[in-house]
Amino acid sequence: MESTTPTQSLAHDLGRLGIWSATLRSEDPAHRGAITEAAAELEELGYGTIWLGGSPGVEQALPVLAATSRIAVATGILSIWSHEPADVAAAFTEANAAHGGRFVLGLGVSHGALTDRYRRPYSAMADYLTALDESPTPVPADRRMLAALGPRMLRLSRDRTGGAHPYLVTPEHTAEARDVLGEAAVLAPELKVVLDPDLDRARTTARAYLSRYLALPNYTNNLERLGFTEDDFREGGSDRLLAAVFALGDAETVRARADGFFAAGADHLALQVVTEDPANDIPLPAYRTLADTFGLGR
Repeated sequence: MESTTPTQSLAHDLGRLGIWSATLRSEDPAHRGAITEAAAELEELGYGTIWLGGSPGVEQALPVLAATSRIAVATGILSIWSHEPADVAAAFTEANAAHGGRFVLGLGVSHGALTDRYRRPYSAMADYLTALDESPTPVPADRRMLAALGPRMLRLSRDRTGGAHPYLVTPEHTAEARDVLGEAAVLAPELKVVLDPDLDRARTTARAYLSRYLALPNYTNNLERLGFTEDDFREGGSDRLLAAVFALGDAETVRARADGFFAAGADHLALQVVTEDPANDIPLPAYRTLADTFGLGR
């Protein structure tokens, strides 16, 4: 059998398409049954990875790992300000020992508005990776990824992890990220989806969700690098911005938007289905529709 490099192995394990959901990381016991049932169905539908959003810890991946047997499970992302690296390394090792090595550690620096510990994010991330390397149970570089947007963090992803998991980006950013990462590192951007053929209604849903992110400079600074301006950030986002960072419409529209990311250099795409109640919904009908449209499980 032909051998593979570690990053090729990571790309294989993530698969071509994943689902990103903050709801699937919920700590509410009332949601546990729905979460584990949804995880099991996502595996059966043929998705490659479940990305747990909302700054989860490793422990929040455990119910999803326990409910599945093949699909990769990743944090998208674990905030380095909220978790000590030695604890994360120990939990990572235990999770993978118990669940066949299917857990991938997604790391990020979060945002200054969300933690008073936010300082020198690039240096803090580099130091965190060193601490993971030096832990009694080190986290292998090829099983961790960074929520990288700018060139410096992308280079750190390339040099010290298996790759990058950028959030709220465009195909143009994906092409630029691929240039920085080179061919070996895995590039797994996230794409928000509103499955609604009524474009005006889809935009309303998208704006209600996007508005929270447009208050965070890490995202708006990156979008400005891509050519957007303050005018695009008003009132939940301009039509131009929504068209760039969402897939709005039917499932075939989503597939066409996904093809743009793959053509730009993505190895994997994490789809986040946005509904009118994104904090609580687990939109299984949408996941089924998208799985069918993309030909998963065939």
